[in-house]
Amino acid sequence: LRRAREATLGAHEHQELPFEKLVVELQPERSLSHSPLFQVMFTLQNDEGRGDALAGLEVSGVGAAMEIAKFDLSLTLAATVQGLRGVLNYGTDLFERGTIERMLGHLERVLEQVAADADVRLSRLELLGQAERAQVVEAWNGTAAEVPADRCIHELFEVQAARAPDAVAVRFEEESLTYRELNARANRLAHHLRGRGVGPEVRVGVLMERSLEMVVSLLAVLKAGGAYVPLDPGLPAERLAYMLDDSAVPLVLVQAALRGAVPAREGVGVLAVDALAERLAAEPAENPAGGAEPDSLAYVIYTSGSTGRPKGVMNAHRGVMNRLAWMQAQYGMGADDVVLQKTPFSFDVSVWEFFWPLQRGACLVMARPEGHRDPLYLQEVIERRGVTTLHFVPSMLQQFVETADPARCGSLLRVVCSGEALPPALVERFHERFPAPVELHNLYGPTEAAVDVSYWPCARTSPVTVVPIGRPVWNTALYVLDAALRPVPVGTPGELYIGGVQVARGYQGRAAMTAERFVPDPFSTEGGARLYRTGDRARWRADGAIEYLGRLDFQVKVRGFRIELGEIESVLLGHPGVREAVVLAREDVSGDRRLVAYLVSDVEAGVLREHLLRELPE
Repeated sequence: LRRAREATLGAHEHQELPFEKLVVELQPERSLSHSPLFQVMFTLQNDEGRGDALAGLEVSGVGAAMEIAKFDLSLTLAATVQGLRGVLNYGTDLFERGTIERMLGHLERVLEQVAADADVRLSRLELLGQAERAQVVEAWNGTAAEVPADRCIHELFEVQAARAPDAVAVRFEEESLTYRELNARANRLAHHLRGRGVGPEVRVGVLMERSLEMVVSLLAVLKAGGAYVPLDPGLPAERLAYMLDDSAVPLVLVQAALRGAVPAREGVGVLAVDALAERLAAEPAENPAGGAEPDSLAYVIYTSGSTGRPKGVMNAHRGVMNRLAWMQAQYGMGADDVVLQKTPFSFDVSVWEFFWPLQRGACLVMARPEGHRDPLYLQEVIERRGVTTLHFVPSMLQQFVETADPARCGSLLRVVCSGEALPPALVERFHERFPAPVELHNLYGPTEAAVDVSYWPCARTSPVTVVPIGRPVWNTALYVLDAALRPVPVGTPGELYIGGVQVARGYQGRAAMTAERFVPDPFSTEGGARLYRTGDRARWRADGAIEYLGRLDFQVKVRGFRIELGEIESVLLGHPGVREAVVLAREDVSGDRRLVAYLVSDVEAGVLREHLLRELPE
């Protein structure tokens, strides 16, 4: 009644309408008249009737036929002389028959366990039968696949450079490098880094704008055996200083123009790669021998942290190699493909953008700095360079779909989405504007698990109501568990856990946080196997795909950026003029999600904004 009254008053803003008129206007509304007063009804009846009341006759009840469901769910149990009998009545527009049959099976198992032990704790009751448990734990995680176990990320690039040395490997604006040239430049820099002590497990900072030097530097660090730490030049100096201290990098690679952006730290050297031409010319052009192993650290990428400080996630070569091998088998990149690298390299999506094409002989096109924010610029690059593959976060894909001219993007073959939930309406709009053969794929994965761990092809033929995050990739397991780390039934929400080869080592220098988020894997037969607790709420679908349902904590995604609201609150509370602070992500306009801080403070907003910008990304 209140909602209807507000809706009616909305059309007559200053007019008070009599209550009786509102009631009359409500009467024909089907949605209200058909809404139950409550959704679920449970009835327990004692029906131990006298079955021998009529001599010589057997008497039993016959259930009356039901044509409609008065409630969403209505469970009636009756205790009879034969035992407990029941009927579950449900609305067919809300539940599928398979779902109801599973629910009845769960109820039977609960009753059996309670009958066997009346003192059993509720937390110990098992809903899943053996067959359903085997399905969600084993069958849907049957992802075992052979992946080269003795290779590192850069080594497949070296193989490709030897196979097709004169093919163009990377382009940036009007510059380009062939596979031979890129490999030689990376080798010379790698030998130089070796001479400066870079080797396995040594972190090397890379603070650069998108450029040829960036690609050379990343490959050189890996070839030297080290692990790269991406440092975004646009980050505040205090945040960069913290990341340098936390990662313990002895060296930062920069472009000469950005030398001044590196905070001065004792024991940290700065090397301007684009000013080293003469010195590097004396270094060998051959591939460095030895170096990293598959389990060696490949990179440390920093993400937002709830305590006010970012946390560095450590990933090894083996997990990345598994991810790239799966992607190649799934999508089949070849020498004719062109990949647009536009994701900031401080996000792990950039890992496959850099190394997948370079391992497969394709051409890597680097977008200009900040070009990833401009749909018309992206359209121009796609058309000019014949881009076949690129990535979008859904919020940016929305802008691109509505802005770009599909006729000028005819080279596109595949668009990959990740970083946010993919709205069904956006999938339909994409297919409406971009005709076949271009494909849209939805992938999911946190930084703590070597890029993506699940995938879902967005088919053109099937109607879209929900876009799942899909099924696990090779050698990866996904579990939806309750608080006791037990699998939950199909369709039941729980927390999503990730197991398998792509699970990260943990957080740089944060043993307690690592132990909290990376827990022993109770489903694995491998010693020391761990699961990563994602904090994501999810559920299995009946077809074996997983649906993402939101977060279980205060982490949010804004335009693909993973943000811990507690980090912003912590920085705000660090200002002496702020007594209390709460930060929320609000979406007052659909598709326009914004961060809003509520404060108890006598400090002007402009002063607080400057305070935040000294420590947090813009």
